Amino acid sequence: MQDKRILLGISGGIAAYKIASLIRLLIKSGAEVKCIMTPASCDFISPLTLSTLSKNPVGIEFWDKNNGTWSNHVEYGLWADLFLIAPLTANTLHKLATGGCDNLLLATYLSMKCPVIVAPAMDLDMYIHPTTKRNLETLRLDGVQIIPAESGELASGLIGQGRMAEPENLFKVVENFFQSSEVLIGLKVLITAGPTYESIDPVRFIGNHSSGKMGFALAASVLSKGGEVILISGPTKLDLEHANLTLIRVQSAENMLSAVQNNWNKVGVGIFSAAVADYRPVSIADQKIKKNADTLTIELVKNPDILGWAGANKLETQILIGFALETTNGVAYAEDKLKRKNLDFIVLNTLEDHGAGFGYGTNKISIVDNHNNFTNFELKSKIDVAEDIVKYMQTYWK
Repeated sequence: MQDKRILLGISGGIAAYKIASLIRLLIKSGAEVKCIMTPASCDFISPLTLSTLSKNPVGIEFWDKNNGTWSNHVEYGLWADLFLIAPLTANTLHKLATGGCDNLLLATYLSMKCPVIVAPAMDLDMYIHPTTKRNLETLRLDGVQIIPAESGELASGLIGQGRMAEPENLFKVVENFFQSSEVLIGLKVLITAGPTYESIDPVRFIGNHSSGKMGFALAASVLSKGGEVILISGPTKLDLEHANLTLIRVQSAENMLSAVQNNWNKVGVGIFSAAVADYRPVSIADQKIKKNADTLTIELVKNPDILGWAGANKLETQILIGFALETTNGVAYAEDKLKRKNLDFIVLNTLEDHGAGFGYGTNKISIVDNHNNFTNFELKSKIDVAEDIVKYMQTYWK
């Protein structure tokens, strides 16, 4: 980790005392370290200790009244290659998840241009509380990597999960991050997500049940590894915020094609996970269609082939990944689509597998690539499935 710039954020939990050992490990590995503390964390470890070990001043307040200097949170955000917040208390977690900004650490988080990793530390009951789980899920969707708390004796005397990972384990996560994710730093990835809606009249449309969860999880995974993402999403209830994210919301297949065409030459990888409607009405009624006749006939025309366009316009340096959701003969259809669309690999899921497909928080996939490899994966959360897909993508990018 020679010359890697690591910013440590320390919030007010008793595990803060362990950060001294982590700093020593990071400095010994050749990294440069700076620290930001919340005011509450100073009760558990002194700023002097962290400053001495890191060989850099420690940021605590926005404004130092003693010497008249301002701690510039924007400069911290531009300086760091990685921002590690450890320990992450329940209070600071809540503020990160909801956009709170009442101290220097939180302001810096909102200004970060680099990946963020957090290591929660709190009592057992707090760690398993539904609000904590929701807040951690929010951070995951925002592209933040979570280091799960470890089990053991807690400050309250309870025994269970809630201890911050030990300094040696935190160091390994940081080390692995730089070893495995460096290929994504600076990589631009275009991702399509969600359904498309094809209007029939001002109030009705043709669509499907896609939630967009898979595409948003893919975006979060790429962002957590230092990549830049252009996320083109059909109508969904999901949202994602990140300094390296451009989120483009579209309605119809034609809208999505236009957005893809405008951005395709900017990226090295395209992941097309959107469930694009195959057909749209030939004409859209100006007014709401009244329920008069017993039957209604709507003439449809085929929508543009967005993935096919990308495959036809793919450069040799670009990687193209498609999705296939099938109900029967999935492998055969996926292999055919792989060749016809000029894909590097295709992600297959089938509605025959329980827990896979639209609306679920889980998915079960297989990957078919252009080297005649076929890989099955177990049923997992869509966040974990996204990690599997991005790891597979990295083998191509290398």
